[in-house]
Amino acid sequence: MKFSMIFEAQLVDPTPERERQVIHDCVEQAVHAEKMGFDRIWAVEHHSLTQYAHMSASEIFLTWVAARTERIRIGHGVVTMPFGYQHPVRVAERAAMLDVLSGGRVDIGAGRGATRQEMRMYGVRPEDTYPQMEEALRIFSHAWREEEFEWHGSIDIGPGAILPRPVQGPHPPLFMACSKHDTLELAAELGVGALAMGFAGADDVRTMRTVYDEAITARDGSRFVSSEVNNHFSALCPTIVLDDAERALRLGTRGQRFFAESIAHWYGNAPAPTGYAEDEEAADHVAALERRREELVARLHEANIPARPVDTGTYNTDHAYGDADTAIAYVERLREIGVDEVMCLIQMGTVPQEVCMETIRQWGEKVIPYFRAREAS
Repeated sequence: MKFSMIFEAQLVDPTPERERQVIHDCVEQAVHAEKMGFDRIWAVEHHSLTQYAHMSASEIFLTWVAARTERIRIGHGVVTMPFGYQHPVRVAERAAMLDVLSGGRVDIGAGRGATRQEMRMYGVRPEDTYPQMEEALRIFSHAWREEEFEWHGSIDIGPGAILPRPVQGPHPPLFMACSKHDTLELAAELGVGALAMGFAGADDVRTMRTVYDEAITARDGSRFVSSEVNNHFSALCPTIVLDDAERALRLGTRGQRFFAESIAHWYGNAPAPTGYAEDEEAADHVAALERRREELVARLHEANIPARPVDTGTYNTDHAYGDADTAIAYVERLREIGVDEVMCLIQMGTVPQEVCMETIRQWGEKVIPYFRAREAS
């Protein structure tokens, strides 16, 4: 089982100065993650989502981290693939250049960038997001292995060489962000790894793993985007770990409340998120999240839409918030489910930098070694 971290670059009450600080803080966390034994970092790509994600140019962030590290893998989790955001050839060139400079450490995740805010910033049409994401993945798998490349689909490319060529042959591993069961099925059909992005908890991760595995069993290979099939299943694990388990729970649920409110704001037109005081009790945050969940269920019921776990997942607080033993117990549940990678979400908008760094240390000194020892035995 692998261990990774994902970065959104979230912050409360953003100013240019705070924004610069949080981006540098994320770099510091990523470098610390390598020292603490993590296998990979992921960086999102979002645009114009104030407070929720200031990671707009993840290829530059990842290059900066790659230059300061030697071993840890460098993952795009994800690149927004619709062509309005960026031409697929530019994505292929940038990823290959980073693969060369990092010594073959790059992973590529595909995403749609499907918030209304992002789409209107780049003139992307909602109906184009799925087909263009899939076509971009197909373009990469050909572009990186052919000396003279051309493509004639919904977009015409070439002929010409895509330079440089990546270190990893025939290309870096491909993944896809999956927040719903139908996207898990699509990832399996395309033959790419699943980045299960969600807060729905271990029970829903079990269901998501089953959906992905069943789709792998049922596929016939006709929709594979590459000859290199990736069946890797990575599951999000929100976590804050401190010796003071009560404070970790308080700060973790507070961070998750900010995260959930940010998602509701940008994906559902809810009010903008609030930071809340550090001394508010975890029970207050849990209760607030439960109220938000009930409001969402009511809205979905009114619209005659089934309330699936993925719809309400950001309001679940059963995660690795507490001391190291709490985290070990939660990860043990994920291990039993068959998760290939535990993707830690530590950097949430209200979590202080020193708490993020201490959480990374606790995972590196106590949690990861526990599971490495289990695997060794």
